[in-house]
Amino acid sequence: MWAQLVNTALGLWLMVAPAVLSYNKIGADNCHITGPLVVSFAFVACWEATRSLRRVNFLAGLWLLAAPWVLGYNETLPIVNDMLVGALVFGFSFVEGKIEGSFGGGWKAIW
Repeated sequence: MWAQLVNTALGLWLMVAPAVLSYNKIGADNCHITGPLVVSFAFVACWEATRSLRRVNFLAGLWLLAAPWVLGYNETLPIVNDMLVGALVFGFSFVEGKIEGSFGGGWKAIW
């Protein structure tokens, strides 16, 4: 659960980083879209029953690593910030956390 809380904080940072670090419009739009997605999926993944949603942030982390080159950022500070946050979100999306119960099971649960 701690890794999902860290990803939630990183997503919140992505939302305020354009104002703090003076991003250009393309970088700011990217962070204003990616940040809420990271926050949403990380926060929902805090609970044991929905822990598998943490894997969506794997894709968000990969996008943040590629975005400065795909979108053509011009400033160094936004590039470094997106790369660092992307690597952290990517890494923390692999932390599963402790699972104490079993949920679902599909048709196997009937037998």
